[in-house]
Amino acid sequence: MYRRYSIIGGVLLVGVLGFLAACADQVSEQESSGVQVPVFEVNPLWPKPLPNHWVLGSTIGLSIDSRDHVFVIHRASTIDAANELNVLHEPASAECCAPAPPVLEFDPEGNVVGSWGGPGDGYDWPSSNHGITVDHMDNVWIGGNGPDDGHILKFTRDGNFLLQLGRPGVGTGSNDPENFGRVAEVSIDLGGDEVFVADGYLNRRVAVLDIRTGALKRYWGAYGNRPDDAPVPAYRPEDPPAQQFRSPVHCAEISDDDFIYVCDRASNRIQVFERDGTFVTEAFVAIETLGSGSAWDLAFSRDPEQRFIYLADGSNKKVHILDRETLEVLTAFGDGGRQPGQFIGVHSIATDSEGNIYTTETYEGKRLQKFVFQGLGTGVAADQGVVWPN
Repeated sequence: MYRRYSIIGGVLLVGVLGFLAACADQVSEQESSGVQVPVFEVNPLWPKPLPNHWVLGSTIGLSIDSRDHVFVIHRASTIDAANELNVLHEPASAECCAPAPPVLEFDPEGNVVGSWGGPGDGYDWPSSNHGITVDHMDNVWIGGNGPDDGHILKFTRDGNFLLQLGRPGVGTGSNDPENFGRVAEVSIDLGGDEVFVADGYLNRRVAVLDIRTGALKRYWGAYGNRPDDAPVPAYRPEDPPAQQFRSPVHCAEISDDDFIYVCDRASNRIQVFERDGTFVTEAFVAIETLGSGSAWDLAFSRDPEQRFIYLADGSNKKVHILDRETLEVLTAFGDGGRQPGQFIGVHSIATDSEGNIYTTETYEGKRLQKFVFQGLGTGVAADQGVVWPN
């Protein structure tokens, strides 16, 4: 049996002018229950302006390393060349701007301290890079969701090529033992022995690799089933849960206590597994969401128990905060927009050692944001989820 949850309730926001859009019933319920949730304050001045007149395209991956350095990956191909890349015109029509290198590294203060990426000798750079993960050795793993991207790349933190797993354009589906199918992202277990692959935009599986050799050790589909690539009908909330993942399988994150949390994005659900692929439970979030779905990426709070899950929801332009034990949605923050604390296509999410949240945005969002952890709160503060600086 599985447990099924659905929360579509109202969200409270504090705007730049201090406007509070209140939902009295939800506030009263939280105040009476004494539920505490993490509260964050957006830092509108982080990161610092990029050097060299650089601008970002769709910012499609995010990871935090052992030094709390923030790595992002973006797609320069999504930048408006006519209006944003004037310095590249022949002749140059203005002083600004140029595309940043695909991978940027920021220090905790928000300075760019490293940059690299793109095609090179010995490997196939993805036609559409997607996802970036820094492992416990500070090596960097990159996937791709382009039409022929069937591989994963591994680099040093400085961009020196180490390993390619799989080849583009030759995959045979979700049961292929050597190639992948448009990988969304990977995660690394706490001991650093295994790589968990959200595979992905074409395939419909979680694949587990040996971190040293890259050999495929095991894989599974929804509910631990053997993956099946037969078409799955488009999601409708009134239908029974799909027995296979819908595309894309957008994340596969491992908790410190060895559970795998999988984002079945277009099905609006998180599925939880043991390391061997045994299905444990699932939760549905914002179940009325159609199209691109609500479960885009997730990260865990940094307390020892990892009590909370932060779920990026690009369709509804918010971050849901869930109780990790029950998978109940407690609150959310964000809304559609381009002001600090708002989102256009919030795509990736990660936490640093101090519990701060970082997000990146795809589509026309094209940015990185930082939300500073303020502790736990109840009542109005809890329901807001995020507060603005004075």
